[in-house]
Amino acid sequence: MNRATAAPKHKRRSLKIRSGDQVKVIAGKARGKSGRVLRVEPGANRLYVEGLNMVKRHMRPQQVSGTRGEIGGVIEREGPIHVSNVMLLDPKGQPTRVGLEREDGRRYRVAKTTKARID
Repeated sequence: MNRATAAPKHKRRSLKIRSGDQVKVIAGKARGKSGRVLRVEPGANRLYVEGLNMVKRHMRPQQVSGTRGEIGGVIEREGPIHVSNVMLLDPKGQPTRVGLEREDGRRYRVAKTTKARID
């Protein structure tokens, strides 16, 4: 098999931002706003922040087995934001870069500005 037709091998990556973290948007139309991370997609380097980058989806009513069907219409939900456009907020609420620290075989995330452990 030649190199041009071979499927790309995706390396599993771990991001330094996880779901449940508080982040601040540093670039884009939501710049300056902050929120809680709902979902992280490491393969696409994207994450979903609660209440930010809202997009509209036109949904058709779905036939669901049971008594009630799903209601259609225009639904607003969070859209993806690239991970490079957000910064993690440290325990004091300041935006910071994230480093990794190892202790007793475990990895801990550390705020670069204050050296405080994030988890």
